[in-house]
Parts: sequence; C-alpha cells; structure tokens
Amino acid sequence: MIAIVDYGMGNVASVKTAFLRLGYEVEITDSVERLEQASHIILPGVGSFQAAVEEINQRNLAEPLRKLAQQKPFLGICLGMQLLFEKGYENGISDGLGLIPGDVNVIETEYILPHIGWNQLQIENNNQAFQVFQDKHVYFVHTFQARTEQNYLVATSDYGTTVPAIVQNGHVYGMQFHPEKSGEVGVDLLKVFMEQTTSVRGLEA
Repeated sequence: MIAIVDYGMGNVASVKTAFLRLGYEVEITDSVERLEQASHIILPGVGSFQAAVEEINQRNLAEPLRKLAQQKPFLGICLGMQLLFEKGYENGISDGLGLIPGDVNVIETEYILPHIGWNQLQIENNNQAFQVFQDKHVYFVHTFQARTEQNYLVATSDYGTTVPAIVQNGHVYGMQFHPEKSGEVGVDLLKVFMEQTTSVRGLEA
C-alpha cells in the first residue's frame, strides 16, 4: 500500500489517481499507524513552506515522517519536495524535515514569478534511470526553489536560473513539478520512482 500524507495542503486526490493508474493500492491518511504500514510514503503539497510546517507540526507528523523516511521510500511533490530540506525562508525561517541537505528560498530570476507552466527537464549526474526523460516537459507551479549540492540533483530545469526539478538522497526523492499534472510523462516518472525504490529493504508495492 502506498500512503499519501494528508496534512491539509496537497493535491491528494489527483496524486492518488496517478498512482491508481499504475495499478497500486493507495490510501490518503494522516494516521501514523497507517503510514507505518505502507510500503512507500508520498508527501504532496501546495501553499507556503511555513504554513505546511505548522500543519505538519499540529498533526504531530514531523518526527514520524523523519523516522519513516529512514525506513521506507519517500517522495515529496512540489511543496512536499521543498519540505525535504533543512530550512525554508518563505514568510520567515522554518525548519523542514531535514532529509536532504540544503534550503529553500525564492527563485532568483528575471522571469515572472511564480514559475507556472511547462518546462523541460535536464538530467544531471548521468542518472541512467531517468535519462529517458531528458528534454521532456513537465508542469511547474512555484515561486521558491531548493538550493542543494550537485550530487543530490537528478534533474534540473531552466527558468532564467537553474532550478532543481528532481532530487534524491538514497531512497528519498523529490519532484518540484507536479507529476500528477504532467500527463503521461508525469505518470512515467512516478513509475520509475516506484521501480527504483520497490526493492528497498525488500519492500513490495
């Protein structure tokens, strides 16, 4: 079972539909017990970093999510990806989950913000699992971006500056764009995430 974390700030229904298309059992939940029973954890998100952290803390999910990310494949989507990092600077300074080194700040670009629309992926570090997605278009909606070291980058996108699009630290992944809104390419990206992580610690989807 795949668990989608429900903390009140995500496109949970559309994310669930995308995984259902791939044939997986999916549950939307904020129950730590149910999250512990899942094979994979998906953390979606729409809105501000600060508000998301407050919601997660109010539901007492921060520490359980950190623990689960050490045990199970974990995917953050859009704001959910940003929450994987150590700190966010939207509406003040907030602590993220600290699963990937780095922080989140406004995109430094001359282009109009927010960054909304289709943009191409550039695969980094010769990542073979995702190489098929070189130059593929995915759908972004964001004003803030992650800042992290090169070795955590799977893919980037250009928006007048280099924007991390897919990040990875072990079996923890993040996608800044919305795979659930990116058509067949988005579904295929989720499929590759599942293929790359299903064998982690002998887990099965």
